[in-house]
Amino acid sequence: MLTLIVEAQGDVPRELRLARFPSRIGRQTDSEVRLAGWRVARLHAEIHRIDRGFKLVDRGSLGGTWVNGERIVEYAPLAADDEIAIAGYRLRVHPQAGGARADLPIDAGLERGRDPKADAPRNVPPAAPPAAPPAAPPDMRPDARAREGASADLEWRLLLHRRLLAAIDLRRQDIRQLSTAQLRDQVEQLLRELLADERALPARIDRERLIGEVLDEAVGLGPLEPLLRDDTITEIMVNAPDEIYVERDGRLERAPTAFTGEDAVRAAIDRIVTPIGRRVDEGSPMVDARLPDGSRVNAVIAPLAIRGPSITIRRFNRRLYEPADLVEIGSLSQPMLDFLAVCVRTRRNIVVSGGTGSGKTTLLNLLSNLIPPGERVVTIEDAAELRLAHAHRVSLEARPANAEGRGQVTIRDLVRNALRMRPDRIVVGECRGGEAIDMLQAMNTGHDGSLTTVHANSPRDVVSRLETMVLMADVEMPVLAIREQVAAAIDIVVHQARLADGRRRVVEIVEFTGLEGQRVLMQPLFRFERRASAGGAGGRFTGCGNPPQFYEALRDEGVECDLSIFGEAK
Repeated sequence: MLTLIVEAQGDVPRELRLARFPSRIGRQTDSEVRLAGWRVARLHAEIHRIDRGFKLVDRGSLGGTWVNGERIVEYAPLAADDEIAIAGYRLRVHPQAGGARADLPIDAGLERGRDPKADAPRNVPPAAPPAAPPAAPPDMRPDARAREGASADLEWRLLLHRRLLAAIDLRRQDIRQLSTAQLRDQVEQLLRELLADERALPARIDRERLIGEVLDEAVGLGPLEPLLRDDTITEIMVNAPDEIYVERDGRLERAPTAFTGEDAVRAAIDRIVTPIGRRVDEGSPMVDARLPDGSRVNAVIAPLAIRGPSITIRRFNRRLYEPADLVEIGSLSQPMLDFLAVCVRTRRNIVVSGGTGSGKTTLLNLLSNLIPPGERVVTIEDAAELRLAHAHRVSLEARPANAEGRGQVTIRDLVRNALRMRPDRIVVGECRGGEAIDMLQAMNTGHDGSLTTVHANSPRDVVSRLETMVLMADVEMPVLAIREQVAAAIDIVVHQARLADGRRRVVEIVEFTGLEGQRVLMQPLFRFERRASAGGAGGRFTGCGNPPQFYEALRDEGVECDLSIFGEAK
């Protein structure tokens, strides 16, 4: 039998007698030593009976198990003077517990199961144990086995990273004078030196992969690097250091990788925001940024992010979709594409609406590339994402305020300035505020053929969303006057949605036909008829039997118009 004394800050110490081995330590309700708290893993550690007494084994927890201030993988035998630290708890072996011995030599090294970082330089103080993030619930772990191996590798990543920092500190080299490539080369060489004589590394761990992972975390974005190289991933979400999700093919899945701790996440955030002159700290705990490849980044840290620093990356799609590509993947039909091409060519004002992640920017980029060559195009975005093939274009990007609250340039400022740049077309990446009034006025004052996107749940919702955005500009206008502006400015609304199976489709195309009383009139031209299917959200694209009203004017001008694409009148 082994007797443990368990202490937590602010609680009365409790005594536990363990008679069954191995005894489990963790959050599970059936653990022999049950510890509460989000930093405790479900199965954090185990105590085994051995010939010499008792052995403590860490079960791959991210926060680790600590004995006498040293992080351990295995530790044996437990002695009466040993102090075990797990996520804020202190566990001590009762002095009179049977089998526990205190006669172990001081320098037991790895034979005693001590952490390999004991070989680090002696004048470098040991790092304090990091706070362990919460373990994800079982139902959110589709790749549990893969992550189990990753968690074990995490221990060695953490240890090697610490030894690397200690070695760099000892060499007293000013790494700030090195380029990114030079720094990466030198750090890689140093990592190879540290691992050259490391015999304690388990054979199952790939040395080259370990070097690559530590190298990424030391001079790059850590476990995010391989995810950013994967073109099938459209979004990366870091909820906590050990909890990373990705979106692939419209579906969320848990990534079998993790940061070594909160400090590593903060370091990744700093590497993202520092090159572009931004900062994130307790005084400014939220930041928006952009990666060199154009991917959008949002980061939140404590005290706002309770579980640890959070990162959300909206990937910049390297693939430039051609019109035929969207038809092939089923985002819209060929008749719908032909109609939209006519709308762009004949300078109709188009709004692409939809929810977050529905593919609005992709469609806007495609429509913008249908603009005939020779026209001057001015694009305005909050974060540059559009990739136009036009030779005669000007791309403008908004700028947030600096640390002193100065220097902000808003989308509205850019729209106003664009009107003085002699544009043939104005393309606004997204209307989300007071710039809506300037965009509507531009559409109504000769800048036909403008395009933009709006977050809305339906084409009808576009009207109310634009009204709200105009009111955000502190414009003294009655709602009816705003509605008249909307009805007169917008010709076509293309509504996109992300369906239950993760696919993004154009579900409706409508034409704004005017104002009757206080209601904006619109007629449906195309829609996606949804039908349940074994493979997910199936259905078909169909015309609504209503040719657009502006087709009559086109025919009067001698433009050939195919009315059959709209189907028969119903």
